[in-house]
Amino acid sequence: MKALLALALAAAAAAGPAAAQESVEARLKALDARITRLEDANQVERVQRTYGYFVDKAQWTKLSELFSKDATLEIGGRGVFVGRDRVLEYMHKAFGPDGIKEGLIINHMQFQPIADIDPDGLHAKQRMRAFVMSNGGWGIPLYENEYVKEDGVWKISRLRGPFTMYTSWEGWAKSVIPNTRPDSFLPPPDLPPTTVYLTYPSYYIVPFHYPNPVTGKPWVPRTMEAGAYAAPGVTAVDALEKAGR
Repeated sequence: MKALLALALAAAAAAGPAAAQESVEARLKALDARITRLEDANQVERVQRTYGYFVDKAQWTKLSELFSKDATLEIGGRGVFVGRDRVLEYMHKAFGPDGIKEGLIINHMQFQPIADIDPDGLHAKQRMRAFVMSNGGWGIPLYENEYVKEDGVWKISRLRGPFTMYTSWEGWAKSVIPNTRPDSFLPPPDLPPTTVYLTYPSYYIVPFHYPNPVTGKPWVPRTMEAGAYAAPGVTAVDALEKAGR
C-alpha cells in the first residue's frame, strides 16, 4: 500500500508542482472522509450497545437520552411510540421507575452489528441481533435501527425491534409466547405496528437495510412465505384463536 502511494505521489510530482499538490490534497480529503465514516460507524455501534447496558440495569432516563427528540420506538408488536418523552414513558410503564431491583432480571445482550453511514454523514442505519433474558422468559429481537447526527453527536432516531421468538424458561421446544399487540400493553401507542407478523414457530424475516455485499443486489422478500407474508393483517393471537389454541 505504501509503495503504491509513493508511486502515485511520484507520478503526481512529475506532472508538475500544482498537479502534485492537487493530487495530494484529493487523497488526503478522501482519507479524511473514510476515517470519519469509520469513526461514525463505531459511534453508532457504541450508542446501540449502550442502549443494551442501560436496559440491563433499568436506567430508563439515561436510555431515553440516547434518542433524538422526535425519535420513534417500536418493540415487538406493541405499536409505534413517537418522541423521546414517550420512549421514557414506555419504559417506565413496562418496567417501573429507574433502577434495578432485587429479583429483577432484564439482561439485553446485543450481537452481530452491521452499521452503514449515509453519504450525507448525518444519517445511519444498523442491523443488530439481541438475546434478552427476563423474569418472564427469553427472546430474540432483531433490530433494524436508524440514527441521526445532531451537533456532532449520534442519536437513535428510529428503534425497531421485532421479536422473532419469545418463550418461557421452559424453552422454545416446549412453549412459545405469541407476538404482542397494541391492546395487550399499556401505554397505548401513538401509531399502529408498521408490520403485523407471526413469531416462532412461524417466522418473520426482518428486511435488510443493505444489499448483498458481494453481488450488490438488494434483498427482496419472496412471496408465499410464513409469518406476515403468509397471513397479512393477522396477529399471532388471532392465529392461535382460529387454531383453537
